Order: sequence, then structure tokens, then C-alpha cells
Amino acid sequence: MGRRNRQRERASERLRAPESEYSDAAGNVLTLRGALSPPSRRAYADALAGSPLSQDDAWQRATELLFERLAARWTVAGVDYEHPKDLLSRYRMASQDERHAVRDALRAHCAEHFPELQAP
Repeated sequence: MGRRNRQRERASERLRAPESEYSDAAGNVLTLRGALSPPSRRAYADALAGSPLSQDDAWQRATELLFERLAARWTVAGVDYEHPKDLLSRYRMASQDERHAVRDALRAHCAEHFPELQAP
């Protein structure tokens, strides 16, 4: 057995964070991870604090960062997005209704799993 196969075995044995699914009215399903590392929490808090001159930009960036760190899968109109770059790209081109559904899911998820975080 080669080194690469041993690495794959170890990767498959690692613990995974629990996942929660959130559906919207259009039938899209967003799957969010139930764990957020301390550095990610600090990055989120820093992004949310942002600049007092551009609070809206800080809020948008913080929401995007939280989505980027928590989203495991997003099914939109029957198309699954699972790769982190695909998820972020799809979020950036999402409609207002889709973004609103994502924010609602993030708020509910944070309230349940991360009550100490200020939800977006």
C-alpha cells in the first residue's frame, strides 16, 4: 500500500462535523456544517466588525465568509454544488430571494449551533 492510499484511508477515518439541511420555498436545499473552528470564528467577527464607514460592505463580507466556511452542499434547481469554489461562485451569482433564503438558514443554524456568534 502506497503513501497516497494511506493518506486517503486516514482522511476517510477523520471525524466529520454533523450537517444540517435547510430548504427554502423554491425547493433548494442548503447543507451546513455543525462545526466552526476558532480561527474561522475570529475571521467572521473581524469581517463583521469591518469599517464603520462601510458597515454594509462588512456585513456582506461577513455573510459570505460564514457561508464559505459552513456550506457543505447546496442544491439549486436540481443542480448540486459541493466543491468550495463552486459553492462560493453560486452564492455570488444568487438572486435576492436565494440570498435571503441563505441568510435565513445561516441565522437559524447559528442560533442552534453557535449561539455566541452574532448572526448575519
